[in-house]
Amino acid sequence: MTKQDLSTKAPIPADLNELEKIFEKRMGLGVSFDLGVRHIKVLKKNIQLYYINGLADTLYITEILKELLELNDTERLTSRVYEIVQNRIVNQSVEIVKTIDEMADQVLSGLIAIVVEGEGEALIVDVRSYPGRQPMEPDTEKVVRGSRDGYVENIILNTALTRRRIRDERLRFELMKIGERSKTDVAIGYIEGVANPDLVETIKKELKTIDVDGITMADKTIEEFLLKQEYNPYPLVRYTERADVGSIHLLEGHVLIFIDTSPSVMITPATFFHHVQHAEEYRESPAVGTFIRWIRFIGIVASLFLLPLWYLFAIDPSMLPNHLEFIGPNKQTNIPLIIQLFIADMGIEFLRIAAIHTPTPLATAMGLIAAVLIGQIAIDVGLFVPEVILYVAVAAIGTYATPSYELSIANKIARVILLLIVAFFKLPGLLIGGTLFIIFLVQIRALNAPYLWPFIPFNPQAITHILFRRTVPGSKVRPSIVRPRDRFRQPPDK
Repeated sequence: MTKQDLSTKAPIPADLNELEKIFEKRMGLGVSFDLGVRHIKVLKKNIQLYYINGLADTLYITEILKELLELNDTERLTSRVYEIVQNRIVNQSVEIVKTIDEMADQVLSGLIAIVVEGEGEALIVDVRSYPGRQPMEPDTEKVVRGSRDGYVENIILNTALTRRRIRDERLRFELMKIGERSKTDVAIGYIEGVANPDLVETIKKELKTIDVDGITMADKTIEEFLLKQEYNPYPLVRYTERADVGSIHLLEGHVLIFIDTSPSVMITPATFFHHVQHAEEYRESPAVGTFIRWIRFIGIVASLFLLPLWYLFAIDPSMLPNHLEFIGPNKQTNIPLIIQLFIADMGIEFLRIAAIHTPTPLATAMGLIAAVLIGQIAIDVGLFVPEVILYVAVAAIGTYATPSYELSIANKIARVILLLIVAFFKLPGLLIGGTLFIIFLVQIRALNAPYLWPFIPFNPQAITHILFRRTVPGSKVRPSIVRPRDRFRQPPDK
């Protein structure tokens, strides 16, 4: 076998025996049990069908084989076997490839390749049937009222769920393969004429430069290559598993990135305030949605600043007015308050991690053990003062009230840092630490979008949309942060 035969750009040989040897050498045909080839003869011409068990639908393959074999009974001998075979394939998606590399990639993606003796081409038929679950409501983005379908690990289903909601002929899904060995399907979704073409081209260019063996961790791997955030804990893209959330962002002018094997879709660009929105706000009336949003904002602020503030008042009670003196600890322990706060906060994190790894039937029992036994006994033996448990619990609830899981963890890291600064420098430490925290967020740019927009740089109209849930008829302009080509969602008033 020549070196050219194994080249990625080598043409498909007309000799089927040679082609089979190439597949044996390159892809392990005959060694890997799930890679197969079916030999048939149609009108005295040898035909091979290559497939992957488990990724291709057996019923479709069987139906195609029946149609091809019936040609022996219904057609006369002719030299136009290739054209007849191509015309009789019962499938809506048939593509022609001419190189071994293209053929191998398609077969490994779950499609089948049909090769006719004497032709230097392969007919690629899409009969994929990926293993996976059906669309269901995401655990992390539940709503009281609303759709119960969500993105799953199948990129075909995910794009279909989006098209079901946006039936616009200008909706585009551009597909590419990333990963030298994994060859994972990645699709860029946007609405032509709405999304900023410079943003689309920037994302496509960055994705094409990714050179890695595989992206088996899917969206997170793509994010790290795309945004290069290093050790910055704050999320620079928004993840969603809800098809309605993904669709509304497309209509706003965002660009979505779909990755096969991942149920999460990446929304770009995303600011800090994109991570504090939730679909529940838009499933209720504007007044109720605004109320829910403000309660969530209070929870997020509490998750960041409640513990540092309480600790500051606890170590310096003179800062409290007389009618608020009860806020400090009412009894003394042998363990410094800052150590108690860190132990309790770490205990909450232990519980979160344990809940992830605990089987569902045991989760309730674990919660009871943690709350009743550990928490109460820790207070009784003097390890904690009750106020520590109270304020750590409130801060933890604020963390869980944050819609974005990634943002909640980043806020927790910021809270720990603020606690340490307050412990060393007291009030000046809180003021300086809070200022540095804001400056840190201000200098972040996600795909050239200011992270704290519309707060910094200030945009009065957009900040109103952040603070108050506007009615849909009143939301006529798309967010300027994405620089949409079409600014208006609805025709402007004349």
